[in-house]
Amino acid sequence: MEDQIRAEFRKNNFVLVEEEAILQKCVTFCINYNLSPSDLVSSWDLYSINRQLELMVSDAHMDAFRQQLQSEQKQAIIEKEQGLHSYTDVTMEIDDDNEDSKEVVPASPTVQKDVNLDSFDVTPLTNGKIHSLGRPLELVTPFGQRKDKFVVHSTLNNLPTVDDIKKEHGEENSDDDVIKRVQPIKRCSLEIIGSQPARGCRYMYDRIEEKFNYLEDRIMKYSEALVASQLYDELVDPSVASQKTIFSVGMICCEEEGRLKEKPIMLQSSVEHSGGQRVRLELQKLEQFSIFPGQVVGVEGHNPSGHCLIATKIVDYVPLSVPDDSFRQTKRQAVDQDNQLVDPSDVSSDLSLIIASGPFTTTDNLFFEPLSDLLAYARRKQPQLLVLLGPFTDSEHPEIKKGALNKTYDDLFRLEVLKRLQDYVEYMGSAARVILVPSVRDAHHDHVFPQPAFDINLADINDQITCITNPGIISANKVKVGCCSVDVLKQLSTDVVSRGIKNRMNTLTNHLLSQRSFYPLYPPAEDTPVDLSLAPEAFQMSVIPDVLIVPSDLTQFVKVLSLEGTSEVKCICVNPGRLARGEGGGHFVEVNFHGSPDSSSASVIRI
Repeated sequence: MEDQIRAEFRKNNFVLVEEEAILQKCVTFCINYNLSPSDLVSSWDLYSINRQLELMVSDAHMDAFRQQLQSEQKQAIIEKEQGLHSYTDVTMEIDDDNEDSKEVVPASPTVQKDVNLDSFDVTPLTNGKIHSLGRPLELVTPFGQRKDKFVVHSTLNNLPTVDDIKKEHGEENSDDDVIKRVQPIKRCSLEIIGSQPARGCRYMYDRIEEKFNYLEDRIMKYSEALVASQLYDELVDPSVASQKTIFSVGMICCEEEGRLKEKPIMLQSSVEHSGGQRVRLELQKLEQFSIFPGQVVGVEGHNPSGHCLIATKIVDYVPLSVPDDSFRQTKRQAVDQDNQLVDPSDVSSDLSLIIASGPFTTTDNLFFEPLSDLLAYARRKQPQLLVLLGPFTDSEHPEIKKGALNKTYDDLFRLEVLKRLQDYVEYMGSAARVILVPSVRDAHHDHVFPQPAFDINLADINDQITCITNPGIISANKVKVGCCSVDVLKQLSTDVVSRGIKNRMNTLTNHLLSQRSFYPLYPPAEDTPVDLSLAPEAFQMSVIPDVLIVPSDLTQFVKVLSLEGTSEVKCICVNPGRLARGEGGGHFVEVNFHGSPDSSSASVIRI
């Protein structure tokens, strides 16, 4: 078994530092936890990504890795016995003591001394009354007993704190901190870029022809863009034998079902250039690459036999200098009725956001305490935009999965989520805006991807609570924000094959920007209900967003990434993590955008 484990590590480009000791422990892990060598290396892959380790496997990490395997086995047993899904992401389990010692507590969390945020179990109305939502006051939940509330986990530059805002407006010594707010925020402009698929659409009608046309269209658009850039030679059929160096464009494919492996990898070219034929792709001469099934790439190399294209260069991005007509024709929908009266030159590219992703309640109840605490924090910080991504009524929640509710899923969403948000915007005033993005795990909504927007029909505040598609792009104060609630980063991490990549998390996120797609993976993951008959253009990033929000079970982060092939165009990439994890709290992200990603600031904060 040692040889199999060693081969599996090498296949995934890992280097064993203390090989003998590591292999002995790995054999023990496989026996004790009933794992195959492939399963073991997959678990190590997630472990190393979350802890941002290099491709070196060290014996020093084996004890922590063993603890992760134990947690995985424990969760599997719980799910098997109860028939339930546990949200606690075992790949994220970190020693709390070590983590807390590294976290920085800014001035804003010290508000706990002035403001008892435990009192915000429910959201107050503008008249000061409290509705009946939330947990009973006499009931103490594990979430309510948590420590280190609103502690900053990591930062991007520096954020202004609540105390700074209070000093600015002369509220430093106020005795009424619970009720008093800072000066009213300025309402941001809002525009939805694209609105497909439409509400009420029919799905589960996709045909093989539509899937073929979608893939062919991706390959052809990529080919046309590379040819238009005049940076590369004329495209050639990669399956034709040639001693000369050729340049071809195609899609990375698996020869067999299952995970992509470094050998054999296939390249499928377009019907126009090769009749849609596939050719084996040899990557041995490349020192650095990162590929996955469904990725469209340009390949420079030669094919002496006609059966194998030996690559010497891979181009996995579209040059930004190439205009795309389809991007410019994307439908834009103004949310404000008077939006056309506003001069775009008068709108500054400044925007404050709070971003959170579901689940919004813990697994032991449906009190939605994390959502209530998040809204309490938002009332103090007063963001112009509150972006919430599903799931809201999580189909994986134990109570929902058991069918133990005494109300419909739609009623649960309206009473526990929309009612809180309605009270929030009424309390905040007309300047506050909320963006809702659905999830394929929402029990009350269409189980399909791409996903239409929620239909909430709140006439009084419809211009303040805006629902967009999943995925979707909005423009607020000329700041373009892209959102996708499907965990595409985790799915990519299990299918990507790479060599010579130092920061894999950056590379995974950059794949979305390079491919100009919210979901470039094909075939899709088994638990992702992709329907290409709806709106295949919905996956396309019609514009490069200034802020890209991609929630994932992997480690939460906020990073500024440059697009491949240029250092001029940059994007703030945000993984806010999950607001609720198991019976405890998770994280959310606060962003202050000022003109460009480099001059902006952000923080990942524990709820």
